Amino acid sequence: MAPTIVPGREQGTKWRTFGSRRVRRGSTVKGKRVTRNQVNKKVGSHTTLRYTPRLAKKYYNLRPRKSTQELGHYTSPSNMGLLRDQLEQYLARMEDELDKTINFWLEKSGDKRNGGYYVCLARDGKVYDDSKYGWLEGRQVWMYSKLYNESWKYGKVKILKAALSGGEFLLNHIKNPEDGRCYFQVTAEGKPIKIQRTIFTECFYAIAMAELYRASNLIKYKEEAVRMLSLVTHWARIDDTQLGRPKLSGQEAANPLAVPMMLLYVIDEVCREDDELRQAYIEDEEWAVQQILKHLQRKGRVVLEKVTEEGKEISGAEGRLINPGHAIEAGWFLLQYATRTQNDELARIAIDKFIVQSFDTGWDDMYGGILYYLDASGFSPTQLEWNMKLWWPHAEALIALLMAYKETREERFMEKFDLVFQYTFSHFSDSQYGEWFGYLNQKGEVTHTFKGGPFKGCFHVPRCLHMCIKMLKELLEEKTLTNGLANGLANGNGVV
Repeated sequence: MAPTIVPGREQGTKWRTFGSRRVRRGSTVKGKRVTRNQVNKKVGSHTTLRYTPRLAKKYYNLRPRKSTQELGHYTSPSNMGLLRDQLEQYLARMEDELDKTINFWLEKSGDKRNGGYYVCLARDGKVYDDSKYGWLEGRQVWMYSKLYNESWKYGKVKILKAALSGGEFLLNHIKNPEDGRCYFQVTAEGKPIKIQRTIFTECFYAIAMAELYRASNLIKYKEEAVRMLSLVTHWARIDDTQLGRPKLSGQEAANPLAVPMMLLYVIDEVCREDDELRQAYIEDEEWAVQQILKHLQRKGRVVLEKVTEEGKEISGAEGRLINPGHAIEAGWFLLQYATRTQNDELARIAIDKFIVQSFDTGWDDMYGGILYYLDASGFSPTQLEWNMKLWWPHAEALIALLMAYKETREERFMEKFDLVFQYTFSHFSDSQYGEWFGYLNQKGEVTHTFKGGPFKGCFHVPRCLHMCIKMLKELLEEKTLTNGLANGLANGNGVV
């Protein structure tokens, strides 16, 4: 009879893993660590065995992990049923969580008097501040419209009415008709309070209008989306003077990761289902991809938040800053683009460098969860929240890792997905009121109990759940759990 082996952390694993049966260096038995030199030492009634190829072959008939080109999408027949059961469990939990999340926002956030949405909601959904935030209004319109368009469960008049309420508020109060800029913060009635010197509120305005057009078939929303996309592209690529940022003599010109990754995402969202419009933005998409890749620094070992316009590292703490969540999100943006354009080389970079490497860098080995900021040289980050665990990096990691698995069928991605899934649903999810808490300390304890605020709205959580549900259903619909790209890997055309 084989000894009981309980898997430890998977980093450095060299052997295939089937279901819960794993043998590797760093495993634990009865909570105690297995090292190279522990051979046949007793731990309770179990025997700890040294990690060797012979052990793997003798007890579990495992084989050494080959290169991806050799391995392809190998999945053992005996493990197929276990994988399907696992996917079904993920699907059931995420569908239930999405129901609770959307019900929370539908019931608590709508402003029936002024239109739009209240976003500053306490744990139980009570409004604690009636200010409205343009980028969150846009995100919520997009989310409602996306669910209405893509999910039969949410394709209901109630969702569409909620989306239209937000869409009209965006048109009438968030966008300044004189210059096309969008206000970051307004009163409950829509009077301007604050405008930012960035393109992000405008980006979410554009995707909201595009998705609302697809839901309502009202051409005015598409026209708004196309106009705003043109402005955003101009500000990002050609001239951002209109944004109002002063040019200071001592300030080094920087290329923040957020700008090209958002441009790539917005172009894809606005141009979806419109090939003619997409053709007009092919060059802009390619530019955005190249700008994102400039952030891969230090011989490909880190993804930095800011680099120079020439793609060089900026000196000082600002230049060394790593935001693992942002890098992971950029990774799945790149992977979507690479899959659509059949660019295998870019897909490999997106998965290996932006998704996996950033995840491994950001994962907290001691307490679990993804750290918010890191310093590329190992110094303490200057941001006070650097070691906190925020909701959105975990949501992005769930999307990215499941997408990586779906495109390659490499089980290591499903292992990492499960790691994030278990942490996320045991720490962020609120079974009592729905939605997720947004902010935890390093140990995983809730620090802020509100469900919505100036930077957290109806977006990252439902987008993650909706996208993962779609991917899980697609995987479960495949009888053999393989796809074209995975077959390409098996034939030596590898992506990773």
